[in-house]
Amino acid sequence: MSVIQTESVTKRYPRVTALDRLTVDIGPGVTGLVGANGAGKSTLIKILLGLAPATEGTATVLGRDAAREGGAIREQVGYMPEHDCLPPDVSATEFVVHMARMSGLPPAAARERTADTLRHVGLYEERYRPIGGYSTGMKQRVKLAQALVHDPKLVLLDEPTNGLDPAGRDEMLGLIRRVWSDFGISVLVTSHLLGELERTSDHIVVIDGGKLLRAQATAAFTEVTASLAVEVTDSDTHPDGAAALLAALRARGLAATAGTGRHLVHVDAAGDETVYDAVRDAITDLGLGLIRMEQRRHRIAEVFQDTAPQEARQ
Repeated sequence: MSVIQTESVTKRYPRVTALDRLTVDIGPGVTGLVGANGAGKSTLIKILLGLAPATEGTATVLGRDAAREGGAIREQVGYMPEHDCLPPDVSATEFVVHMARMSGLPPAAARERTADTLRHVGLYEERYRPIGGYSTGMKQRVKLAQALVHDPKLVLLDEPTNGLDPAGRDEMLGLIRRVWSDFGISVLVTSHLLGELERTSDHIVVIDGGKLLRAQATAAFTEVTASLAVEVTDSDTHPDGAAALLAALRARGLAATAGTGRHLVHVDAAGDETVYDAVRDAITDLGLGLIRMEQRRHRIAEVFQDTAPQEARQ
């Protein structure tokens, strides 16, 4: 069953085409929507919510036509906006109850759902404080709570980890996973931090310039390669341990390249188990410390590198 379907969706503005014949089929679970600024992510969300008409093509959400049934879609979908849009002088309880009532819940049910939802996002003890005194992380949790309070079938989360420190991001990502695993609510989440989506999403949709680049299960994006990632320490005799290891491996006839990190080297293993022994021996001979040696995985960012003009990558 599809949660979201688009067929040749195009959105043109006077001087720009925000979406260009976008066709995608998104199923249940947590789906990451990837794209640079201006790729068309926000435009797509507006079309899916029935807030902006497509110039061409069709979009359906939960089986409903976004062009004709926007109101019915918004009754069944929660939306967490990217930007801070919270009233500072009301409490989280007042705000989330209000949003629950706006979604059609009667007063008693709105208050009960609000208490349950604020407990789920970790704000139960702080629920009566004015939002203006909240930290950025707490405000993000309020926005998540109002998206969940009416028990939707789908939530659209736009950059939910914006402004959070690493610990806050981890907590938010955990909450997002539980939205699906604990409550069965499907999630479409956007983020410019691709590593977050690799950790959180079941599926990834990549768009660029309004066009679909790739849509696939996350496991397919991050499958293992035939390359080893070898991370080493420096030493007194070799202040640049990675460079010394790179030269030693090449001297042994191995195909090795410098990694993106200062202490990282990539070695072509190609299924040959003797490569592991050769790498280990080279590290020992150089007196370096081994931090890790593991098969390298593909990253989502490589999709953008693969589509960049050849001359730009040289």
